[in-house]
Amino acid sequence: MKSGLLLLTVLTVCLEVLILPGLAAAHCDTLDGPVVITAKAALERGDVTPLLKWVKKENESEISELFKKTLVVRSKGAEAKELADMYFFETLVRIHRAGEGAPYTGLKPAGTVEPSVAAADRALESGSSEDLVKLVNEAAAKGICERFARVVEARKHADYTVEAGRAFVAAYVDFTHYVERLHMDAVAGSGHIHEPAPPGEQHKH
Repeated sequence: MKSGLLLLTVLTVCLEVLILPGLAAAHCDTLDGPVVITAKAALERGDVTPLLKWVKKENESEISELFKKTLVVRSKGAEAKELADMYFFETLVRIHRAGEGAPYTGLKPAGTVEPSVAAADRALESGSSEDLVKLVNEAAAKGICERFARVVEARKHADYTVEAGRAFVAAYVDFTHYVERLHMDAVAGSGHIHEPAPPGEQHKH
């Protein structure tokens, strides 16, 4: 069972790496996210080119023009630099998220990214997915084992009363749907996010 769970997790991790643009979108609105990090480096070098991959083609000119203006303002002192940079970061992230069809609710502080996403970034930086696989594998195993234990315990009393029966059903549905989600994410086609089945075709209990 352990080897099967490990394989499931490895497949899930590989899928997440293959869909990096979608993964990055999950934390692109943080000050230590990939969009702002790229923006900081671009401003220091004075080259907007690395930034343009984060926006759609129709937004390139807007970002390029704002980039030039930001460079001018940055030269007017530390306070002006800080304000100009923050305005540029906010505009860039807002436009990026709009291009992804996601709402913009402001830049989040550094360190607010989900642990799994942070681990995915570290894996890409280091060139090794070993720690990432371990993190996700442990979380998946914990989730399955806890739900399994609840189902087993609830089933012992499922026929005693209606309330006990309903508690068993709730635990069973939670358990099977959790496993189903893990499995569907793992076996989804490379580079594609699993789309829910149309109403009436979804797995039901």
